[in-house]
Amino acid sequence: MKQNNNTSTLDLTNEQGKRIREFPDPMVLIFMVLIGVYLLSFFVPAGEFAREVVEGRNRVIQGSFEYLPDVDLIHPFRLFVAIPEGMINAAQFLFIVFIAGGLFHVLKSTGALENAIGVAAYRMGAGRSVKSRNVILVTGTFIYGFFGMTVGSENNMALVPLGVLIASAIGCSRLVGVTMAVGGIGVGFALSPINPYTVGVAQSIGELPLFSGWELRTLMMLLCLSTLAAYICLRVVKLDFHDDQPAEMSRELQEYTLSRNDLVILGLFLAGLAVMLFGIFTRGWYIKEITGIFLLMTILIGFAGKLSPNKLVKKMMEGASSVTSSALIIGLAASIQVILKDAQILDTIIHSLSQVAINMSIAPAAVVTSVIQGIINLFIPSGSAQALITMPILIPMADLIGMSRQLMVSAFQVGDGLSNMFIPTAGSVLAMLALGRVSYAQWLPVILPVMLPLYAMCWAALVVAHYIGY
Repeated sequence: MKQNNNTSTLDLTNEQGKRIREFPDPMVLIFMVLIGVYLLSFFVPAGEFAREVVEGRNRVIQGSFEYLPDVDLIHPFRLFVAIPEGMINAAQFLFIVFIAGGLFHVLKSTGALENAIGVAAYRMGAGRSVKSRNVILVTGTFIYGFFGMTVGSENNMALVPLGVLIASAIGCSRLVGVTMAVGGIGVGFALSPINPYTVGVAQSIGELPLFSGWELRTLMMLLCLSTLAAYICLRVVKLDFHDDQPAEMSRELQEYTLSRNDLVILGLFLAGLAVMLFGIFTRGWYIKEITGIFLLMTILIGFAGKLSPNKLVKKMMEGASSVTSSALIIGLAASIQVILKDAQILDTIIHSLSQVAINMSIAPAAVVTSVIQGIINLFIPSGSAQALITMPILIPMADLIGMSRQLMVSAFQVGDGLSNMFIPTAGSVLAMLALGRVSYAQWLPVILPVMLPLYAMCWAALVVAHYIGY
């Protein structure tokens, strides 16, 4: 299948792609952020909030912020030591990328997944019209959004390469598949009405019924998924994406069939995902357990695909090596938090930002709070950790200015969630991009144009929510 070459806006080799060619490599970009944070440590005074343990979780005590005297400046050499330390801290994300990369390379080598997608795409009429192509893209975006809403982002990493193959089956580039998968998962997770990591933690701190106020979040999620799907169909499919390793289907759609062995391999893959979801929802599994399931799936699929042990290991290593550079980017991004912790300026930044919205009227304060949370998310990319640190500050602030706690939780969720789509420290998004083999430098010019309308709709929803007494 041929890729869509209608426009040359993302070709990294021609003159029209000059701006994108000059876009910093993600390693350079993140290292620049690291240097920026290091320089901040010379101008931002150290400070901290007092914390208390409530139900096993550390929470900030409102009004307890104090500046810390006599905190030593960070030695320049520490900037470089922070990089391997960050990689150690982010090891679980690095390893899941390596193992998942190996899993999909083994799965791809069996041919079962390509056969299944080829058969499904042909039966859905892929390639016969633009309409059928768009139906598949819209449906795929909402399916990925559903997975993001219910399962989260890290837990869906294994489904990103599937989106690439779907895009290839309908004649689109790898970039279309990654935007559908990563964008859909990102929006679904960001605005999920039942997100336990952000909404659940924030509402527990705000003493609100769990997942109450779901109507507003559901509306924002559906509007944003619809906008993203339209953007993919109208814009992303027209981008001429330069791909050194195009994920093209190997034959025409009508030639694909599913053998009994293909069904066995696909059954193992789906069973592995089912076990993973069971463990997540009933056993509290996270990255380590998910990585273990991926490894077990790889071995079983390899043997079902009649790969010898040596051949299986070789395929796993090939898959892991293909995502090495992207995995290292995740580790580099984690070094930013190392410097923030050493300098002890993170609480100072949070305290200063929280003062910005405190004297505003309620509607603009909700919007500004979401912007502030997006900025904080650059430094604390974990949604649950961010909620534990900032909500004890924001909830009393909401009470003080007359904002409903429900509205404050939604403003927090918008700011934290949507910014994950483009900040360089969001480890799960970087990992998904790695598995889709789209670089961060290629991703930004594609995702940033749609972020403005997504934010605009959410901000409008927050303002309207205030005026209708949400």
